[in-house]
Amino acid sequence: MTPFDEFEEETTDTVFRDVILLTLVGFVAMVIMLLPHIQKKEEDSEDHKAPGNVIVELHWPSDMNVDVDLWVKGPKSTPVGFWNQGNDVFNLLRDDLGIEGDATNENYEISYSRGIPPGEYIVNVHMYGVVPDGIVVPAKVVVSVRGKYDSARQILTSTVELRQRNQEETAFRFRLTAEGELVEGSVSTLRRPLITDYKQSRNRK
Repeated sequence: MTPFDEFEEETTDTVFRDVILLTLVGFVAMVIMLLPHIQKKEEDSEDHKAPGNVIVELHWPSDMNVDVDLWVKGPKSTPVGFWNQGNDVFNLLRDDLGIEGDATNENYEISYSRGIPPGEYIVNVHMYGVVPDGIVVPAKVVVSVRGKYDSARQILTSTVELRQRNQEETAFRFRLTAEGELVEGSVSTLRRPLITDYKQSRNRK
């Protein structure tokens, strides 16, 4: 091997090492620059893990192939249910038809609010489909509230029994403050048909 060949080989090795080192330095620099953005995205995901402030859930037995519907009404707003799945206060996040067309085994519907408008809230359950003779469908309703900096806390729960098609029952009527506190003495089950309310509001338009 000539001195020239040795020099050329040494130069090639040096260039190769320099390229590898520069590539590594560039990769480390990119990771350092991206870290603040990755951390912020994770924090944002944590903040939005539980959507909504007033969260209303409806559960009924997974082995019952019946269609039960959740209807909710916030202060100074129209009722929200499968015919009207959203307004300025509430959104129906999941409309469950029972076992039919369901990818899961759970019979479950949920509505949630944006913010906590102070005033009266009404939660109804409605038997949309046919109930076999002699069968009682226990529909469990859970209401939770999540403040601006709090995790969701359960404030009300009850089970309503449904026995026939088009039966609509009021699970709760209650009042909340703007901070999401349950107003003492405001909880009742005084019946108010929300589907009728919704139909009347449409007729007035």
